Amino acid sequence: MVAAPASLDTLCINSIRMLAVDAINKSKSGHPGLPMGCAPMGYALWDKFLKHNPKNPKWFNRDRFVLSAGHGCMLLYALLHLTGYDSVSIDDIKQFRQWGSKTPGHPETFETPGVEVTTGPLGAGISNAVGLAIAESHLAAKFNKPGATLVDHYTYVVMGDGCNQEGIASEACSLAGHLKLGKLIAFYDDNHITIDGRTDVSFTEDVLKRYEAYGWHVQHVADGNTDVDAIAKAIEAAKAVTDKPSIIKVTTTIGYGSPNKGDTAGVHGAPLGEDETVLTRQQLGWEYGPFEVPQEAYDQFRQAIERGASLEAEWNQTLATYRTQFPAEAAEFERMLRGELPEGWDKDLPTAGPDEKGLATRKHSQICLGALGPNLPELIGGSADLTHSNYTDIKGETGSYQPETPEKRYLHFGVREHAMAAILNGIAYHDSGLIPYGGTFLVFADYMRGSMRLSALSELGVIYVLTHDSIGVGEDGPTHQPIETIPSLRAMPGMLVFRPGDANETSGAYKLAIQNRKRPSALCLSRQGMANQANSSIDKVAKGGYVLEDCDGTPELILIGTGTELDLCVQAAKQLTEAGKKVRVVSMPCVELFDEQSDAYKEKVLPNAVRKRMVVEAAESFGWHRFIGLDGDSVTMNRFGASAPGGTCLKEFGFTVENLVAKASALLA
Repeated sequence: MVAAPASLDTLCINSIRMLAVDAINKSKSGHPGLPMGCAPMGYALWDKFLKHNPKNPKWFNRDRFVLSAGHGCMLLYALLHLTGYDSVSIDDIKQFRQWGSKTPGHPETFETPGVEVTTGPLGAGISNAVGLAIAESHLAAKFNKPGATLVDHYTYVVMGDGCNQEGIASEACSLAGHLKLGKLIAFYDDNHITIDGRTDVSFTEDVLKRYEAYGWHVQHVADGNTDVDAIAKAIEAAKAVTDKPSIIKVTTTIGYGSPNKGDTAGVHGAPLGEDETVLTRQQLGWEYGPFEVPQEAYDQFRQAIERGASLEAEWNQTLATYRTQFPAEAAEFERMLRGELPEGWDKDLPTAGPDEKGLATRKHSQICLGALGPNLPELIGGSADLTHSNYTDIKGETGSYQPETPEKRYLHFGVREHAMAAILNGIAYHDSGLIPYGGTFLVFADYMRGSMRLSALSELGVIYVLTHDSIGVGEDGPTHQPIETIPSLRAMPGMLVFRPGDANETSGAYKLAIQNRKRPSALCLSRQGMANQANSSIDKVAKGGYVLEDCDGTPELILIGTGTELDLCVQAAKQLTEAGKKVRVVSMPCVELFDEQSDAYKEKVLPNAVRKRMVVEAAESFGWHRFIGLDGDSVTMNRFGASAPGGTCLKEFGFTVENLVAKASALLA
């Protein structure tokens, strides 16, 4: 491409800056400092390197751009608008942060085509980018052939001091260095300012030395305010290093161009205001009015449209040739891109009858993964250093994803739960049909909660395999016994929380988790064994709750159970029935799916007229009261657990058939 003259470079950079200033002024809120400081690196990357097609934001082989410092989103919206994305018009820029706009206060994938990652919580974006880079390298190793390169793109990130202070970024970037992700390139906006003022009040480490220790290639651009050539040369040097991720520290002035607020915390998160904007225009030599972009700048930026169309056409030709040379691989590749599951993917999901040995649902989970693995090549995941406790390995698979073997699909995340969740999100954001899963103990979902929330918010079908789901964990004690975790996950909009009660329900949970590509799933699985039920099935799980055991006529009492406590309900119901009581047992493996059923179905399972109900779950009772009602009761946990054998814990806390019968009898008295 033909390089723009220096004066045109400056015009384009200032177009980014002033669009951000004007939009934030109009909305009376926002963060102008980062867009004003990062405009040169944004321009250098998007105008000279980024491979994308503004007229097709979902073109597969595009480079991915992640604004990890999501508060500076006007940088991204300005770049999308200037390069010709239909999703961000000048009117959309004017509606920044307003109701129903395509330019919300932090980037959201589900609102704005061209936004690759939902960012805002600092550190999450760079961690997502590690997942994007893993997805690219895995697919490249899987599908690329000599002379036929289908998968070949970079992941670029802009991160700030705040991202580098968050622990999640350290976790993810440490792993990225180990994995030698050479197509991951991060820009570190080194502006020395956070909300509290100068960074030296809390942050004085040598960041590049840290990244060098992680195994990254490091560079420093001393003048990030004006030296576009230096930024471009740094990008070229980063791309030349293929066996390490790269970080380019770009020293900038936050709010560059603002004479009174620039280089201060005051420009981080507040509009410049009318008077300061006038002075900024003068300082930058900007002779244009609010939201006015000179045609020369548009002409330069929008060369991206023609370049993008050409790049995509060239790739389409590569794909056409690939189809001829490698028809089976091409068919699988294109099926994955369409988001279609392969025929018969679920045909080997296991079922079990009541006479078969009861296992822990974590063990049933391993059996399910072994059944899915050969039929679902897009399944990719692993564990946060708990493979042999979570049982997240895929039977028959040998080796794991390592720098030398990126075609493998088992990921060792190390003791990095939060990074694992963010990386899984990144794999899902890649939008290439890969289905990511990751395992840890349920209690450590609290380490991952921020990223699990982003899974739900961004409609990412990540599967969380969360084992050791109750006080049945036993001797490890209350630090490892989740009490409030399941109810808190159920409170998260969009999250499917499964607590299966036997082998069949575990298979059903996996089936639904795989099918739900727009909703994350949390599979809460036991350490201890449980009986298989006579009337459970894979398909019944889709209703969320169903009648497992019933009586003749209208029940006097309904017992509602999940997980290991389901069988306690069945045994208690048997004793109560022998005593002449009419008892129904309802299995509730997924409250969210039950809530989504028709009123008629819910009435059929839980008739309003039956007011004597009892919920049995070894967790806090929060959320169950809408099913229990005013006349019901529960056997749940209202305190932390204890260190003792799992069976002892369950007995001491009342999770016994005898206690259920006694409490049920008191309800019916």
